[in-house]
Amino acid sequence: MFYFLWLLALYLPFQVALNPGQGVDLASIRIFILALFLLWLAQSLKNKKIFINKNIETALVLTFLFINLFSLVIAKNQDWGFRKLFFLLSIFPVYFVASYLLNNENRAIKLTKALIFSGAAIGLVGLVQFALQFLFGLNNTYKLWAKVVTPFLGNSFSREVLMNPSWLVNIGGKTYMRAIAVFPDPHMLAFYMGMLVPLNIALIFILPGKKRFFSATLAVLLITDLLTFSRGGYVGLAVGAVFILIFFWKKINKKYKIAIVSLIGAGLLLLIFPNPVSQRAYSTFNLNEGSNQGRIQTWEEALKVIGNNPVLGVGLGNYPLAVNPLADYREPIYAHNAYFDIAAETGILNALIWIWLLMATILNLIKKSKRNLLFLGAAASLVIFATHSLVETSIYSAQVLPLLLIIMSFGNSQFAYEKKN
Repeated sequence: MFYFLWLLALYLPFQVALNPGQGVDLASIRIFILALFLLWLAQSLKNKKIFINKNIETALVLTFLFINLFSLVIAKNQDWGFRKLFFLLSIFPVYFVASYLLNNENRAIKLTKALIFSGAAIGLVGLVQFALQFLFGLNNTYKLWAKVVTPFLGNSFSREVLMNPSWLVNIGGKTYMRAIAVFPDPHMLAFYMGMLVPLNIALIFILPGKKRFFSATLAVLLITDLLTFSRGGYVGLAVGAVFILIFFWKKINKKYKIAIVSLIGAGLLLLIFPNPVSQRAYSTFNLNEGSNQGRIQTWEEALKVIGNNPVLGVGLGNYPLAVNPLADYREPIYAHNAYFDIAAETGILNALIWIWLLMATILNLIKKSKRNLLFLGAAASLVIFATHSLVETSIYSAQVLPLLLIIMSFGNSQFAYEKKN
């Protein structure tokens, strides 16, 4: 069964969309996860024992899902709510399956290697896509990539993405096509790349014999993340870097400390000398910048909705209608803050439960990091996710949510450290 989880990790960033009906785009990873869950359930019933960790994290996961379900009682449009609920219920089972299967270090390392390998591969796709605009021009590359991503996003979703493009960014008066690979937008790719970086760093320490290979994959992940021009991604990386330095520093030898200091120095130089990445990073603090003003206005709208519906929210999937009663289902109306989105749709309590789940898992992983650095890498990944979530919502991404749940499942593993070459 672990082999199927390993395949899922390889397939995750490259998944294609199924179109079972007119206007219906179904992320194929949802079918994959449900099939894996049913296989796990059948095996558990055969053995007359269903393995579920009895801890605070599991209780919080189940409570979070229950409140999402309960919120449908007050949803104005229950169809939209059920569509979101079915999405969550088709992805969250991977948490329970991974928690059961990651029962030794060898499996955890194999799965992490699969995530890094497929992540670096999709990163290379993003780098090639970004480079094409300098060879064939921005317009030609945009038109070409609109065709490339359609099988991965689905017919209807891809049309909606192209109607509301976040693929382009203007920096210093020049327009660039951001790195997106085959993701719907650069922000989700930034989430994915950023969350893999700490796991990649952990593998460099755990598998010194593969140091060159994983140093190369780390470079791909970081460069792709930078070329998404996602400022939330930049902030997530920065906070993640501080976290890694605080907890990794005493665990590494002098040689690696020099390498880390050199990497940080290179990052600082990138920010000091004028270039598109540094200009984009500095614009994060410019409150007069157009997209920043738009985001602040969006947060104000979300806080107003939360203030009017603090207990149960407006119902799962119904935030767009609270902002615009004439909104279409695929219209990209959301709070640009995962915690605000959860609070607005399902109540402040559920947002606090989600925050508690992230914090409890991070603290659990930090405690376990004394036995294995992979746990510390997973904790740093969650820190990056939690930070980036302050300015974007990714829990409804068919790529990001499964990755998040797999990483969170490391908190239920008990394996100890064995140095490998």
